[in-house]
Amino acid sequence: MERIEHRACFGGWQDVYRHRSQVLGCTMDFAVYLPPQADGPGARLPVLYWLSGLTCNEQNFITKAGAQRYAAEHGVILVAPDTSPRGDDVPDAEGYDLGKGAGFYVNATAQPWARHYRMYDYVVHELPALVEAELPVDDRRSISGHSMGGHGALVAALRNPGRYRSVSAFSPIVAPTQVPWGEKAFGAYLGPDREAWKAYDATELVKSAPEKLPLLIDQGGGDEFLDTQLRPQLLQAAAEAAGHPLTLRMRPGYDHSYYFIASFVGEHLAHHARALQA
Repeated sequence: MERIEHRACFGGWQDVYRHRSQVLGCTMDFAVYLPPQADGPGARLPVLYWLSGLTCNEQNFITKAGAQRYAAEHGVILVAPDTSPRGDDVPDAEGYDLGKGAGFYVNATAQPWARHYRMYDYVVHELPALVEAELPVDDRRSISGHSMGGHGALVAALRNPGRYRSVSAFSPIVAPTQVPWGEKAFGAYLGPDREAWKAYDATELVKSAPEKLPLLIDQGGGDEFLDTQLRPQLLQAAAEAAGHPLTLRMRPGYDHSYYFIASFVGEHLAHHARALQA
């Protein structure tokens, strides 16, 4: 694990690390914000994992969301991985919604994607194991994300009872098996068996989730993708039917951008901090 960026930020350090991922078969970068509390002797802090959306890498969240201020206030480490495998040997596709920058946090089973596109295992298992071995963290974890990353955060939490203390999302793709972004990506990465797709669909998973971890979602009312790609009402209906706690906050006027995330990320950090420090 090699540190390639190191910048002072709100009394702590905004770093970027590079490592060789065995799961993905390529070199990956990920961002880490260490708040000032991490400098204390023997300090071990909780971690919030942030999963970004389509076209993003580890830089978007750390440069646009303004989350470091709140992480420093609450004493929470932020870890933000890339959104897909990278490198000359990694398959890609034309367009922004498949291939590099669009890993969709699944374990691909179809060719040519299966060798490298295993982002689910990377963000749920490999990256946390590395972080917990090399950085001043303990085993208290929470997870959040935006759009495709919101989908990834919800799926990771719903599929792994007890692994995360809390979960939240901004503008998540809640039902990828029912919208164009998800149908395109899942058809490519997972093949034509639509039943197999349900393992990565929060609306399907919430119906039988073994842990009733409360879901917190903020959704912009002015989001250009609201009715075609996001459709939060589908998750809301499934959660109500299953008795799964869900707070869906519609924010009038806000779009799909990081202006939206920056406006409410402080509330999400406070939500996670309460769960992580309980």
